[in-house]
Amino acid sequence: MMKWLVVLSALVAFSECLHRMPLIKGKSAREYLEERGMWEQVRQQFPYRPMAKFVQTGTQSMTNDADLSYYGVISIGTPPQSFSVIFDTGSSNLWVPSTWCSSPACQNHQKYNPYQSSTFVWNGKALSIYYGTGSMTGSLASDTVEVGGISVTKQVFGASRTEAQFMTYMKADGILGLAFQSLASDNVVPVFYNMVSEGLVPLPMFSVYLSRNSDQGSEVVFGGVDPSHYTGQITWIPLTSATYWQIKMDSVTINGQTVACSGGCQAIIDTGTSLIVGPTTDINNMNSRVGASTNQYGEATVNCQNIQTMPDVTFTLNGHAFTVPASAYVSQSSYGCRTGFGQEGTQQLWILGDVFIREYYAVFDTQNQMVGLAQSV
Repeated sequence: MMKWLVVLSALVAFSECLHRMPLIKGKSAREYLEERGMWEQVRQQFPYRPMAKFVQTGTQSMTNDADLSYYGVISIGTPPQSFSVIFDTGSSNLWVPSTWCSSPACQNHQKYNPYQSSTFVWNGKALSIYYGTGSMTGSLASDTVEVGGISVTKQVFGASRTEAQFMTYMKADGILGLAFQSLASDNVVPVFYNMVSEGLVPLPMFSVYLSRNSDQGSEVVFGGVDPSHYTGQITWIPLTSATYWQIKMDSVTINGQTVACSGGCQAIIDTGTSLIVGPTTDINNMNSRVGASTNQYGEATVNCQNIQTMPDVTFTLNGHAFTVPASAYVSQSSYGCRTGFGQEGTQQLWILGDVFIREYYAVFDTQNQMVGLAQSV
């Protein structure tokens, strides 16, 4: 107990030297495509495969997530070139489009020009990152990367040469991975590792706050936690694997009855996945229990009038209960209401994405290899 009091008092003391990376809640690819009447066509062309990034193939994988909407602006190079990126705790590499990329997806995004940076150094290695529906290929380079007021020198990152077509519809230019180095393509040292080793952050942890409704207010805090983002205590959960931010989930219950993850399973806290994703049979069971009907794409739609009376869903993680109400797991748009429970496969691996993280402020402690969760404000 004493150890935790010391850590907590240190956290509060450090709060004045925390580095804040504001996140903007922008339009998702789905919203962009719906407005243009293109969503039906694109969703058929690129089926959602949320588990693609978690299949260990020796290459860094990503998925075509049409509902990702939080991104932050970083800069690379001297003088700085700005890029909007998704801060992704489910992958470990940083990459952005480059001026060598001629794919359609690069044409409507910012492109890194190495020749305009005096601190650019070629690495010479090729990089391939596979997606659920295509891939990104490029080359490794190193340059100064500025994130939330922290400048990391000689950061190795990917400069893309080709990109999968679905990236055309995404708001962000690239991805900044916040998982462990063991996952990194080409064993590249992740950005946060360099922040820690260079003494640029007060503590080897970062935390993520995702706002529920407003476009502003979401942020990644590097170096500690911000007590104004949560209420009550932080519950610390040890990682079962320091690759992803992976923890033990005991069960998923509705009204005290186990509806999924019977007998226990593994879950990954992932800012780079928009939904809560699990095995098809479990998710179908959950969706039917909350009164949703599943369409041909595996999406579960509900009557918007019913949200008030729909049950809470409780995720028990390492003996601690985390309840998510219908107001949090149902998303509403002018096209109707749907649950934030996505399905894929039979593997007993769950992804607790943005639907969960909006409800629970998430702290990622690299040194102690733990995740902290607290009720979001």
